[in-house]
Amino acid sequence: MTATNDQRKIRYAVVGLGWFAQQAALPSFIHTENSELVALVSDDPTKSEELSKKYGINHTYSYDEYEDCLASGEVDAVYIALPNHLHCEYTVQAANQGIHVLCEKPMAVTEEECETMIKAANDNNVKLMIAYRLHLEEANLQAVEIVRSKQIGEPRIFNSVFTQQVEEGNIRLRDATGGGTLYDIGIYCINAARYILQDEPIEVFAVAANNGEERFNEVEEMTSVILRFPNERLATFTCSFGGASVSTYQIVGTKGDLRVEPAYAWQGELKHYLTINGETQERTFEDHDQLAAEFTYFSDCILQDKNLEPSGTEGLIDVSIIQALYHSIETGKPVQIQTRDACGGKLRHQRPTSAQTIEHPPVDETPDLIHAAAPSGES
Repeated sequence: MTATNDQRKIRYAVVGLGWFAQQAALPSFIHTENSELVALVSDDPTKSEELSKKYGINHTYSYDEYEDCLASGEVDAVYIALPNHLHCEYTVQAANQGIHVLCEKPMAVTEEECETMIKAANDNNVKLMIAYRLHLEEANLQAVEIVRSKQIGEPRIFNSVFTQQVEEGNIRLRDATGGGTLYDIGIYCINAARYILQDEPIEVFAVAANNGEERFNEVEEMTSVILRFPNERLATFTCSFGGASVSTYQIVGTKGDLRVEPAYAWQGELKHYLTINGETQERTFEDHDQLAAEFTYFSDCILQDKNLEPSGTEGLIDVSIIQALYHSIETGKPVQIQTRDACGGKLRHQRPTSAQTIEHPPVDETPDLIHAAAPSGES
């Protein structure tokens, strides 16, 4: 059952109740006018019980009861915040029941899984959006506009560092669940390079490093990447699970540069440092509820039957780049790449612009976590 315009609100089930769902997603529904949290899906009965009481949720389901949730008539859309290796399965199940899907990034672990998800959404005429929250966030979208306006001249270099300490035992450190630096945090750098340069890489190269700690037995500690873009532009970044908390990117043009810091944060102020002809201007962007913006935008696209950005194709392109980077690490060689969509082989041209900016007040307080732990350096 799908909501009509007269209902005004899209009814969501949140699937997976890890730290990010608890701290960022669940509290954000209070800031949306067209979205309503009606169901929780988790195999942890303590989480389900305590969070349903906290948010006044009447419907809770285990993962084995997911199909019951989808067929209940109570839900119009799901927000999937599960481990990466489960994204495809749970998206396809929802699409086959006519339920719209907002899926966390990375979209999936392989290109084939991404294509399966896109096909399921298309075959069932449901919306599929990948949760690139920064595509709706003012500081990042204004960075896009600064580069597009040629204030810094022709963009030549994109460089980023995104690092944090991830504690032993965290799911991000498990290979079987789609963990690793590129899938978890490197994807932010890849995506930012693409929306800042408004283009797709044609060649990639990567190297991984590991300091030998036991927590990095299954995945790399850190990765450094070079992306070659058309017109001989280069994007570089390093991401790490074993460094202090850093989140920044810089675009260097022929006349100036722009630095965004912290670049990828989901809460708190973001800052621009724009330097032209040796003079630097600083601009601060206020804290906003980025998850409420996502739900608002996705619900509006459902209610108004509008094409959305970022679509499944956006998620597919990033996963194809990540797979090429791991191939480069394995072979020690650059990898040629063609990022084409899953439907017809055409390069994607729809990209985020400042027109997508959505601002909601920040979440008042950070909720206490129930049977979940945030990575060190995040809250």
